[in-house]
Amino acid sequence: MKTKCLIIDDEPLARDLMRSHIEKLDNFEICAECGDAMKALQELHNHKIDLMFMDIQMPQITGIEFLRTLKNPPKVIITTAYREYALEGFELDVVDFLLKPITFERFLKSVNKYYQSVQEEAPAVRQVVPSNGHADEAFIYVKENKKVLKVHLSDILYVEGLSEYVQIYTTDKKIITKTSMTHMAEKLPDNGFMRIHKSYIVSLTKIEAFTSSSIEVPGKELPIGRSYKNSVLEVLQLQG
Repeated sequence: MKTKCLIIDDEPLARDLMRSHIEKLDNFEICAECGDAMKALQELHNHKIDLMFMDIQMPQITGIEFLRTLKNPPKVIITTAYREYALEGFELDVVDFLLKPITFERFLKSVNKYYQSVQEEAPAVRQVVPSNGHADEAFIYVKENKKVLKVHLSDILYVEGLSEYVQIYTTDKKIITKTSMTHMAEKLPDNGFMRIHKSYIVSLTKIEAFTSSSIEVPGKELPIGRSYKNSVLEVLQLQG
């Protein structure tokens, strides 16, 4: 799949140079070019953009101001003749800061940074259901450090959230992976797992006992969050 790019620069010669650099890469595709942020906004509505090459000094609104208005911006590589904007750009979590005139060698370094950032944000958890449809054979792939582990759903006792990480407790080990509880909850099937607290997801088949405030799984008592209490008890009582 090609990386879809948007070039934003009010200088035609600068756009020409950036287009020339990008066209040398087979796996990059230029979806649009524009000379100001207002036109760029329209292009973002028209196309799914993966990477913007964006100038800072432009008519009407600067690239920095434009970036601040975007709720979920694509990856951004800033291209500018003004070095003093570097710190402000990196505070907005841009991939890289290219100072004009931009050589192809320096451009390639930015592309490599882009690939690295995409790889680091790849989903840490991916569910796989076998083609035979047997739920007890379903599993997830979990990234731990540089290794990808296969974890059968039937082995999971519970999941605990820790800021930017989650800990997956199975019948025989603990796995730590960098992802959110929200993402984890999306990857685990609703008919087998239930979120009982902002920090806990439990396997329904591993519940040994419960009260109005807690759930017991092998070797652990987990609290039921106040905002989850009604829905949790409703599910457990229906099952009982």
